[in-house]
Amino acid sequence: MIHTVKNYIKQRLFPTAIPEKDPVEAYDIWAENYDEQPGNLMLDLDEILFPKLVSSNIISGKLVADIGCGTGRHWNKLMALNPMRLTGFDTSGGMLARLKQKFPEADTCQITEDTFGGIADSSFDTIVSTLTVAHIRDIKTALQAWVRILKPGGAIVITDFHPHTLANGGKRTFKHGRDFIAVENFVHPVSLIKNLLLTSDFTLITEEEIKIAESMKHYYADKNALHVYEKYKGYPIIYGLHLKRSNGTE
Repeated sequence: MIHTVKNYIKQRLFPTAIPEKDPVEAYDIWAENYDEQPGNLMLDLDEILFPKLVSSNIISGKLVADIGCGTGRHWNKLMALNPMRLTGFDTSGGMLARLKQKFPEADTCQITEDTFGGIADSSFDTIVSTLTVAHIRDIKTALQAWVRILKPGGAIVITDFHPHTLANGGKRTFKHGRDFIAVENFVHPVSLIKNLLLTSDFTLITEEEIKIAESMKHYYADKNALHVYEKYKGYPIIYGLHLKRSNGTE
Protein backbone atom coordinates (compact mmCIF):
# COMPACT_ATOMS: atom_id res chain seq x y z
CA MET A 1 0.00 0.00 0.00
CA ILE A 2 2.88 2.40 0.82
CA HIS A 3 4.43 1.73 -2.61
CA THR A 4 1.07 2.41 -4.26
CA VAL A 5 0.62 5.72 -2.42
CA LYS A 6 4.18 6.87 -3.22
CA ASN A 7 3.67 6.22 -6.91
CA TYR A 8 0.33 8.03 -6.85
CA ILE A 9 1.94 11.10 -5.26
CA LYS A 10 4.69 11.02 -7.89
CA GLN A 11 2.10 10.94 -10.66
CA ARG A 12 0.30 13.93 -9.13
CA LEU A 13 3.52 15.96 -8.78
CA PHE A 14 4.82 15.05 -12.24
CA PRO A 15 1.76 14.51 -14.45
CA THR A 16 1.91 13.24 -18.03
CA ALA A 17 1.08 15.37 -21.05
CA ILE A 18 -2.45 13.99 -21.52
CA PRO A 19 -4.83 16.45 -19.82
CA GLU A 20 -7.06 15.09 -17.06
CA LYS A 21 -10.68 16.15 -16.84
CA ASP A 22 -13.15 15.92 -13.99
CA PRO A 23 -15.19 12.70 -14.41
CA VAL A 24 -18.49 14.55 -14.97
CA GLU A 25 -17.07 16.72 -17.76
CA ALA A 26 -15.09 13.82 -19.24
CA TYR A 27 -18.01 11.41 -19.38
CA ASP A 28 -20.34 14.04 -20.78
CA ILE A 29 -17.87 14.33 -23.67
CA TRP A 30 -17.25 10.58 -23.88
CA ALA A 31 -20.98 9.78 -23.93
CA GLU A 32 -21.10 10.68 -27.62
CA ASN A 33 -19.18 7.55 -28.65
CA TYR A 34 -18.86 5.52 -25.45
CA ASP A 35 -20.87 2.61 -26.85
CA GLU A 36 -18.86 2.47 -30.09
CA GLN A 37 -15.44 1.43 -28.84
CA PRO A 38 -14.11 -1.69 -30.56
CA GLY A 39 -10.84 -2.82 -29.05
CA ASN A 40 -11.29 -1.14 -25.65
CA LEU A 41 -9.35 -3.43 -23.30
CA MET A 42 -10.99 -2.30 -20.05
CA LEU A 43 -14.52 -2.70 -21.39
CA ASP A 44 -13.71 -6.10 -22.87
CA LEU A 45 -12.16 -7.32 -19.61
CA ASP A 46 -15.13 -6.01 -17.63
CA GLU A 47 -17.40 -8.06 -19.89
CA ILE A 48 -15.41 -11.14 -18.83
CA LEU A 49 -15.25 -10.27 -15.13
CA PHE A 50 -18.78 -9.03 -14.43
CA PRO A 51 -20.58 -12.36 -15.07
CA LYS A 52 -18.19 -14.08 -12.62
CA LEU A 53 -19.45 -11.82 -9.84
CA VAL A 54 -23.16 -11.52 -10.63
CA SER A 55 -25.67 -14.37 -10.47
CA SER A 56 -29.44 -14.61 -10.60
CA ASN A 57 -29.79 -15.04 -6.83
CA ILE A 58 -28.71 -11.43 -6.20
CA ILE A 59 -30.63 -9.93 -9.14
CA SER A 60 -33.80 -11.94 -9.78
CA GLY A 61 -36.78 -10.33 -8.03
CA LYS A 62 -34.49 -7.79 -6.35
CA LEU A 63 -34.34 -4.01 -6.15
CA VAL A 64 -31.03 -3.31 -7.88
CA ALA A 65 -29.00 -0.08 -7.97
CA ASP A 66 -26.39 0.38 -10.69
CA ILE A 67 -24.08 3.11 -9.34
CA GLY A 68 -22.04 4.65 -12.13
CA CYS A 69 -24.38 3.05 -14.65
CA GLY A 70 -23.15 5.15 -17.57
CA THR A 71 -24.91 4.19 -20.79
CA GLY A 72 -26.16 0.92 -19.28
CA ARG A 73 -23.45 -1.38 -20.63
CA HIS A 74 -24.57 -4.26 -18.42
CA TRP A 75 -28.30 -3.59 -18.48
CA ASN A 76 -29.21 -6.25 -21.05
CA LYS A 77 -27.48 -8.85 -18.88
CA LEU A 78 -29.09 -7.54 -15.70
CA MET A 79 -32.57 -7.28 -17.22
CA ALA A 80 -32.26 -10.86 -18.47
CA LEU A 81 -32.01 -11.91 -14.79
CA ASN A 82 -35.41 -10.30 -14.07
CA PRO A 83 -34.83 -7.76 -11.30
CA MET A 84 -37.91 -6.34 -9.62
CA ARG A 85 -36.56 -2.87 -10.43
CA LEU A 86 -33.25 -1.64 -11.83
CA THR A 87 -32.25 1.95 -11.03
CA GLY A 88 -29.29 3.68 -12.65
CA PHE A 89 -27.28 6.36 -10.81
CA ASP A 90 -24.64 8.50 -12.50
CA THR A 91 -23.08 11.95 -12.22
CA SER A 92 -23.00 12.44 -16.01
CA GLY A 93 -26.16 13.71 -17.63
CA GLY A 94 -24.72 12.83 -21.03
CA MET A 95 -24.25 9.18 -20.12
CA LEU A 96 -27.75 8.95 -18.63
CA ALA A 97 -29.22 10.50 -21.78
CA ARG A 98 -27.61 7.73 -23.86
CA LEU A 99 -28.95 5.10 -21.45
CA LYS A 100 -32.44 6.56 -21.86
CA GLN A 101 -32.12 6.30 -25.63
CA LYS A 102 -31.47 2.56 -25.29
CA PHE A 103 -33.89 1.95 -22.40
CA PRO A 104 -36.67 4.58 -22.64
CA GLU A 105 -38.47 3.28 -19.56
CA ALA A 106 -35.29 3.24 -17.45
CA ASP A 107 -35.45 4.43 -13.85
CA THR A 108 -32.47 6.79 -13.51
CA CYS A 109 -31.16 9.42 -11.14
CA GLN A 110 -28.39 11.96 -11.72
CA ILE A 111 -26.40 12.32 -8.52
CA THR A 112 -24.35 15.35 -7.50
CA GLU A 113 -22.83 14.12 -4.23
CA ASP A 114 -21.69 10.88 -2.64
CA THR A 115 -24.16 10.73 0.26
CA PHE A 116 -27.22 9.83 -1.87
CA GLY A 117 -29.34 12.39 -0.11
CA GLY A 118 -33.03 11.80 -0.79
CA ILE A 119 -32.58 8.04 -1.13
CA ALA A 120 -34.16 6.25 1.81
CA ASP A 121 -32.30 3.79 4.02
CA SER A 122 -32.53 0.14 2.97
CA SER A 123 -33.88 0.97 -0.50
CA PHE A 124 -32.03 -1.73 -2.44
CA ASP A 125 -31.25 -5.44 -2.23
CA THR A 126 -28.20 -5.26 -4.49
CA ILE A 127 -25.73 -2.61 -5.59
CA VAL A 128 -23.56 -3.09 -8.66
CA SER A 129 -20.86 -0.59 -9.61
CA THR A 130 -18.57 -1.17 -12.57
CA LEU A 131 -15.51 0.86 -13.60
CA THR A 132 -16.56 3.68 -11.26
CA VAL A 133 -14.94 3.52 -7.81
CA ALA A 134 -11.65 5.20 -8.78
CA HIS A 135 -13.57 8.27 -9.99
CA ILE A 136 -14.91 8.87 -6.47
CA ARG A 137 -12.78 11.26 -4.44
CA ASP A 138 -14.15 10.43 -0.96
CA ILE A 139 -14.55 6.67 -1.12
CA LYS A 140 -15.24 6.29 2.61
CA THR A 141 -18.24 8.64 2.49
CA ALA A 142 -19.50 6.98 -0.68
CA LEU A 143 -19.32 3.45 0.70
CA GLN A 144 -21.00 4.53 3.93
CA ALA A 145 -23.88 5.84 1.80
CA TRP A 146 -24.02 2.60 -0.19
CA VAL A 147 -24.27 0.65 3.05
CA ARG A 148 -27.03 2.97 4.26
CA ILE A 149 -29.22 2.46 1.18
CA LEU A 150 -28.60 -1.31 1.09
CA LYS A 151 -30.89 -3.71 2.92
CA PRO A 152 -29.58 -6.18 5.52
CA GLY A 153 -28.56 -9.34 3.70
CA GLY A 154 -27.90 -7.35 0.52
CA ALA A 155 -24.98 -7.65 -1.89
CA ILE A 156 -22.43 -5.26 -3.36
CA VAL A 157 -20.57 -6.04 -6.60
CA ILE A 158 -17.67 -3.82 -7.68
CA THR A 159 -15.34 -3.89 -10.68
CA ASP A 160 -12.76 -1.25 -11.53
CA PHE A 161 -9.38 -0.30 -12.95
CA HIS A 162 -6.83 -1.82 -10.57
CA PRO A 163 -5.34 0.79 -8.20
CA HIS A 164 -1.85 -0.71 -8.49
CA THR A 165 -1.74 0.15 -12.19
CA LEU A 166 -3.34 3.56 -11.62
CA ALA A 167 -0.73 4.37 -8.98
CA ASN A 168 2.04 3.49 -11.42
CA GLY A 169 0.86 5.82 -14.14
CA GLY A 170 -2.02 3.92 -15.73
CA LYS A 171 -4.77 6.16 -17.07
CA ARG A 172 -8.31 5.89 -18.36
CA THR A 173 -8.19 7.72 -21.66
CA PHE A 174 -10.37 8.19 -24.72
CA LYS A 175 -9.99 9.92 -28.05
CA HIS A 176 -11.99 13.06 -28.75
CA GLY A 177 -11.39 14.50 -32.17
CA ARG A 178 -7.64 14.49 -32.65
CA ASP A 179 -6.85 14.58 -28.94
CA PHE A 180 -6.76 12.11 -26.09
CA ILE A 181 -8.46 12.94 -22.80
CA ALA A 182 -7.69 11.27 -19.48
CA VAL A 183 -10.39 10.91 -16.85
CA GLU A 184 -9.40 11.93 -13.32
CA ASN A 185 -8.88 8.96 -11.00
CA PHE A 186 -8.18 8.52 -7.31
CA VAL A 187 -6.18 5.57 -6.01
CA HIS A 188 -8.17 3.51 -3.50
CA PRO A 189 -6.31 0.29 -2.61
CA VAL A 190 -8.47 -2.82 -2.92
CA SER A 191 -7.61 -3.65 0.69
CA LEU A 192 -9.09 -0.32 1.80
CA ILE A 193 -12.37 -0.95 -0.03
CA LYS A 194 -12.63 -4.45 1.41
CA ASN A 195 -11.83 -3.31 4.94
CA LEU A 196 -14.40 -0.50 4.81
CA LEU A 197 -17.07 -3.03 3.94
CA LEU A 198 -15.84 -5.93 6.09
CA THR A 199 -15.96 -3.66 9.14
CA SER A 200 -19.56 -2.80 8.20
CA ASP A 201 -20.69 -6.41 8.66
CA PHE A 202 -20.01 -7.68 5.14
CA THR A 203 -18.47 -10.98 4.11
CA LEU A 204 -16.25 -11.33 1.04
CA ILE A 205 -17.83 -13.84 -1.35
CA THR A 206 -15.64 -13.48 -4.44
CA GLU A 207 -12.48 -11.58 -5.35
CA GLU A 208 -11.04 -11.59 -8.87
CA GLU A 209 -8.31 -9.78 -10.77
CA ILE A 210 -6.95 -9.94 -14.31
CA LYS A 211 -3.35 -9.08 -15.18
CA ILE A 212 -2.02 -7.72 -18.45
CA ALA A 213 -0.84 -10.75 -20.41
CA GLU A 214 0.49 -11.73 -23.82
CA SER A 215 -3.05 -12.41 -25.04
CA MET A 216 -3.79 -8.67 -24.65
CA LYS A 217 -0.78 -7.44 -26.60
CA HIS A 218 -2.82 -6.85 -29.76
CA TYR A 219 -4.91 -4.17 -28.01
CA TYR A 220 -1.76 -2.11 -27.55
CA ALA A 221 -0.34 -2.95 -30.98
CA ASP A 222 -3.52 -1.71 -32.64
CA LYS A 223 -3.01 1.67 -30.95
CA ASN A 224 0.74 1.85 -31.61
CA ALA A 225 1.28 1.62 -27.85
CA LEU A 226 3.47 -1.45 -27.43
CA HIS A 227 5.71 0.60 -25.14
CA VAL A 228 2.75 0.86 -22.75
CA TYR A 229 2.21 -2.91 -22.97
CA GLU A 230 5.85 -3.58 -22.14
CA LYS A 231 5.69 -1.21 -19.17
CA TYR A 232 2.59 -2.77 -17.63
CA LYS A 233 2.83 -6.44 -18.68
CA GLY A 234 2.15 -8.55 -15.59
CA TYR A 235 0.40 -5.71 -13.75
CA PRO A 236 -3.16 -6.31 -12.52
CA ILE A 237 -5.38 -4.10 -14.65
CA ILE A 238 -8.90 -4.84 -13.38
CA TYR A 239 -10.34 -6.29 -10.18
CA GLY A 240 -13.74 -7.45 -9.01
CA LEU A 241 -15.38 -7.92 -5.61
CA HIS A 242 -18.64 -9.47 -4.48
CA LEU A 243 -19.54 -8.91 -0.82
CA LYS A 244 -22.63 -9.88 1.12
CA ARG A 245 -24.04 -7.98 4.07
CA SER A 246 -25.20 -9.77 7.20
CA ASN A 247 -28.95 -9.94 7.57
CA GLY A 248 -28.66 -9.18 11.28
CA THR A 249 -29.35 -12.73 12.45
CA GLU A 250 -26.12 -14.40 11.30
